[in-house]
Amino acid sequence: MVGSARRTGAVALEICVESVAGAMAAIAGGCDRIELCSALALGGLTPSAGLVAGVLEVAVPAGVPVRAMVRPRPGDFAYDAADLALAAREARALIAAGVQGLVFGATDGGALATAALQEWCAGLGAEVPLTLHRAIDVVADPVAAVDVAVALGFDHILTSGGARSAPEGAATIARMVERAAGRCTIMAGAGVAPGNVAALVAATGVAAVHGSASEAVTVIENDRFGFGPHPRTTSVSLVRGLREPIDDKSNLGQL
Repeated sequence: MVGSARRTGAVALEICVESVAGAMAAIAGGCDRIELCSALALGGLTPSAGLVAGVLEVAVPAGVPVRAMVRPRPGDFAYDAADLALAAREARALIAAGVQGLVFGATDGGALATAALQEWCAGLGAEVPLTLHRAIDVVADPVAAVDVAVALGFDHILTSGGARSAPEGAATIARMVERAAGRCTIMAGAGVAPGNVAALVAATGVAAVHGSASEAVTVIENDRFGFGPHPRTTSVSLVRGLREPIDDKSNLGQL
């Protein structure tokens, strides 16, 4: 069986994908959970209904839960009333489609937008597993924001420790893990690679890591016509490259 059940107690590996093929690669490589987005080149946006259905068709039989991104537009996380209303509709549609959790975040003036987040969470109408995404990395004090996230009901927080990459923000991530004190799971993400993941886990004490495990795909038409950034594809070997070192307890113990 593929899925989180076979690795009880291990550091969890979440892979973000934007296609059915990406989900299949993540599962084949040994991920514990999928974060499903569209437009990863823009930082991830809410996935379409068709994409959600296609990914659930392969993830559910494999026993791998899917959390879907709720991000109604690219750019910052300072959402106005129209953005928040759309995010609420998207969240309800994703839950109805069968995803096992949602990923969301909103900010206001250098802090988490507590009132907006509280209203958004209350509008879900049921207890839904929630990840606070890297909106926490743009607030003034991500460590203190852990308490806010827990009070709002988020059970996971994805963070780079306020830095460009998780390895750079390792000291802050470690403080966030200490602040969480088991009340929620701090998940390190951004710049996580096979060559640094074991050291990152050892330095921070995180119980989960997050990455795209992707590689660029060359598309000549993009170069000729300017159709946007080069697409990337999830790599089975890169997923395995993340999985193996965090499962190697003897390796972690030596770091």
